[in-house]
Amino acid sequence: MFCGETMTSVNITRDILHRQIRDKRAPGFQRVYHVTDPFIKRLGLEAELQGHTGCVNCLEWNEHGDLLASGSDDQHAIIWDPFRHKKLTTMHTGHAANIFSVKFLPHSGDRILVTGAADTKVHVHDLTVKETIHMFSDHTNRVKRIATAPMWPNTFWSAAEDGIIRQYDLRESSKRSEVLIDLTEFCGQLVEAKCLAVNPRDNNYLAVGTNGPFVRLYDIRMIHNYRKSVSQSTSAAVHTFCERQKPIPDGAGQYYVAGHLPVKLPDYNNRLRVLVATYVTFSPDGTELLVNMGGEQVYLFDLTFKQRPYTFLLPKKCQSSPGDVQNGKTTNGVSNGIHLPTSHIRFAESKMRLSSTELPPHLEKIKQQANDAFARQQWTQAIQLYSLGIHQSSCNAMLYGNRAAAYMKRKWDGDHYDALRDCLKALTLNPGHLKAHFRLARCLFELKYVAEALECLDDFKGKFPEQAHSSACDALDKDIKAALFSKTESEDKKTNSSIRLHSFSRKESIPEDELVLRERSFDYKHRYCGHCNTTTDIKEANFFGSKGQYIVSGSDDGSFFIWEKETTNLVRILQGDESIVNCLQPHPSYCFLASSGIDPVVRLWNPRPETESENGRVVEDMEGAAQANQRRMNADPLEVMLLNMGYRITGLRGVGPDGSDDEDSSEGQVQCRPS
Repeated sequence: MFCGETMTSVNITRDILHRQIRDKRAPGFQRVYHVTDPFIKRLGLEAELQGHTGCVNCLEWNEHGDLLASGSDDQHAIIWDPFRHKKLTTMHTGHAANIFSVKFLPHSGDRILVTGAADTKVHVHDLTVKETIHMFSDHTNRVKRIATAPMWPNTFWSAAEDGIIRQYDLRESSKRSEVLIDLTEFCGQLVEAKCLAVNPRDNNYLAVGTNGPFVRLYDIRMIHNYRKSVSQSTSAAVHTFCERQKPIPDGAGQYYVAGHLPVKLPDYNNRLRVLVATYVTFSPDGTELLVNMGGEQVYLFDLTFKQRPYTFLLPKKCQSSPGDVQNGKTTNGVSNGIHLPTSHIRFAESKMRLSSTELPPHLEKIKQQANDAFARQQWTQAIQLYSLGIHQSSCNAMLYGNRAAAYMKRKWDGDHYDALRDCLKALTLNPGHLKAHFRLARCLFELKYVAEALECLDDFKGKFPEQAHSSACDALDKDIKAALFSKTESEDKKTNSSIRLHSFSRKESIPEDELVLRERSFDYKHRYCGHCNTTTDIKEANFFGSKGQYIVSGSDDGSFFIWEKETTNLVRILQGDESIVNCLQPHPSYCFLASSGIDPVVRLWNPRPETESENGRVVEDMEGAAQANQRRMNADPLEVMLLNMGYRITGLRGVGPDGSDDEDSSEGQVQCRPS
């Protein structure tokens, strides 16, 4: 959105008239009004579908949205009429353990259903005769997800905890599957494939989530073409024993990761906190990838305007060549591994355009409300208000700088990295932004980039000499040098290597190709906070609305969360289960949502009438719920077990370092108060 641009007004009466007059306007009308803010505010429980006797682990709408399939720990699949709240078909799937995934096969007239389960099997069922017509036993560990694609009507894929992605073609006489991707060849025997999804706009692209912070995007067509050419060349020529054929061709895989997670991984491992992608899905237009990262937050990756992580530490062989585009700007390489808008940590004013500090009256009011919330130490409210202002005026450095200060105060997981991103954006817009420059040094220090923090602080002192001896500067300088001394002592005991590469266990050797792909990963566009995803590894996050205007996710606290996609602001929390909400599947064309979890029921949600009495499912204290979930994510395993048993544990241990930042508690000139 351009600077100062405001959201266009909506005239629903005019649009209804145009829809009546012009048939071509009907699809556009449906897309615009599929899910709207008033609908979200009125969303409530419509019905509970009873029929299962165990946890309901998976839900799936058919293409037209008039059927809903569910799979459960009871090893049964049920087909529902969601509008009449009726059970149409119940069948035992033949599985011997929990069902984790259920899918309608495209172009089968909703007759063929595919299921994957913890018994390592994939079964294909004919719903008209209630029979299992194919059983595949190729996996050697639990099958977690099935994926289908409209362009491949007789084909589907499975992801299992044996680390293998398999492709099935029901037209083949052998009725066997083939290995599409064997992740153990790249990541060792401990890798587990947890989820996968096919791009709805270009069915050649397959996203795969595993245990670990990286999400992988593969070009299926390129893999097949490569293997076909290798097979032909192998049969036509003699090869030596030393030749090694790559399982995946160069360019067929691209990795995505939240920029701070690889370096954070050892700390999480030490605290027995597991990172695992529990769900991946594409936006309706196929340009974005949404990931529910177990043990962390929900992340949105832009597949069109990709950006490199700001905290990449690259080995020399992977350094960017001159002219590479990073974070939307051409750079001349990297500075000590930190990708910045220029080739050095200093910001050349001649190359940067200054942003306007003037805000329209309505945005000035929002900024003042955010500043007031900041003064009351309501960090989340301040962040949401600053985000609202940034969404409407994305070229204002002050808003980015202020939001960075709020992130640094709140100190939730990933907040310091988001603050670093905001500081860099503020400095790109206004290289003379004093507070953003100082906060950048603080963020680098908090993110354990100590040498880079010292360089940034030295540059700050040179640029703002009047601040060089402030108490805030002196305190940060002292902290950085103490950390550098400690780091030097510890590194003397270790072999020299990239910090980023130390983030991964070297118990099993990782091929060079895999390391290069990890180093070339792309960063996220948006982050969504508030839910908790640590207890189950099947928790979903989805786009809600035909344009993906909202993001929905289940949570370990029995609620599901709804965020605005672009502002990342939390707008609604609803109690969806007595224990944990795992599944959230939006209807393909209506403002209608199906959810399930530990309870043996499927719940249906839609906008309730304005005349209806108070909605008892709404969680009113959204900030309190989000804060409690942040504490839950950082709790040790014993605390999590007690929380899941219903015990209340006071305190917020683990949310972040105790006390305020040094620069804020001091009386120095550099303050962390918003501008």
